[in-house]
This record gives sequence, C-alpha cells and structure tokens, in this order.
Amino acid sequence: IDSLIEGNPKDVPILIAGARLYSVYAAVFVENEERAKRMSSKAKGYARRAVCLQYDNFCAVDQGAFSEMQPVLHESRYKDLPALYTYALSWALWIQNNSDDWAAVADLPKIEAMLNRVVELKDDFEQGQAHLYLGILHSQRPPALGGKPQKAKRHFEKALEFSQGKDLIVKVEYARRYARLMFDQSLHDRLLNEVLSADAVVPGYTLSNVLAQRQARELLQSAADYF
Repeated sequence: IDSLIEGNPKDVPILIAGARLYSVYAAVFVENEERAKRMSSKAKGYARRAVCLQYDNFCAVDQGAFSEMQPVLHESRYKDLPALYTYALSWALWIQNNSDDWAAVADLPKIEAMLNRVVELKDDFEQGQAHLYLGILHSQRPPALGGKPQKAKRHFEKALEFSQGKDLIVKVEYARRYARLMFDQSLHDRLLNEVLSADAVVPGYTLSNVLAQRQARELLQSAADYF
C-alpha cells in the first residue's frame, strides 16, 4: 500500500485503503505504545491527505477551532463520505494513542461531529460502523461526569441493526463500553455469550469476528472481578 501511494500520491481510494489498514493494524495487533503512535499517525496522515484531495474546504478548517470547522463540515456531500469517515476513524485512533496529550483529547468533539455528519448523510454507512464509534464515544464517561450512556446505547443498537448482527465486534464493544459502564452484568454476559455461540465465518467480517470472540472470552473471564 505504501508503494502504491508513493506511485499514486493523489489517488483518494488508495489513500483511504492505506489509512484503514494502518488504523486496523495499530488498533488490533500492535502492543508497543510508541509503534502504535507512529502507525496511527501515519494512518491519520493518509486519511487527511484523502480529505484534502476530496473535500479541500474542510481540510482548510479541520485543524482550527471547532466553531470554524462545524459549518464547513455541514457542506459535505455523499461523495465525501468514504474520506470523511476514514479521517474520523483514523483521527480517533490517533487520539486514543495520544491520550496523555490534552490538546489531542480536546479534538474529540470534532470526531463526534464528523461521525454525526456521516450518519446524517447515510445512516447505515459501512453497515452502521459510524454508529458503533459514536456509541464508544458516548460511553467514555459515566453520566455524573458528562457521559451519555443512553445515547451510546441507541447507537450500539443501530450498529447491531445495520450489521444484522454479523459484525460481532459491535456486541463486544456494547458489552465492554455500555454494559460495564452501567454495571449491567446481565446484558454484558448475554452479549458476550451470543458472540461466542455465533459462527465467526461471515464474508467481510471473519477476521474481525475471530478477534471479537477472543476478546469476548477475556471479558467474560474478568466479569466476576469487575462486577
């Protein structure tokens, strides 16, 4: 992918592919913190280049104040969806890997706004993946600290609906983020047992599902201590 991008530096689909592969690899397979930071930074760089080529008006304001970015974001159109969604995802991962940097964390509202724009343009985009990440964002904190767990729950349910239950990572994150946040062990265990009893081999989801089942086992094993 790096070679293809070097040979086609203005090819938006190839830049998007590079951003997504680096994001997934850094999120799932890289345990070294510094390496994860480097890879997520590269993913974000590729994604931003794709946005700049696809939707240069947004690229001119994304690094500025939220108040400047938001009106331009709402000018985005359906054709901008793949680049916009990939940028939001890559940026979110980059923030996760730089959570010790408060300036980076302060950009989370921008990620939320971008994902909200994605679902406004196409509610079921990528089989509801934007809803999954909105669910994760809204379940970062308990209600007392400004979290929005009920909003998170609605997004997780939407992600389940649009993926038709085929994407097992949705149930894992629903259990990890929402059920644990709300100390709902019944929901937590039901979701994870459904993941373990499901057939992981589904076109387009197999690798993700195998990893989801591994995570489901780990979460169930630690449930007694957590709850």
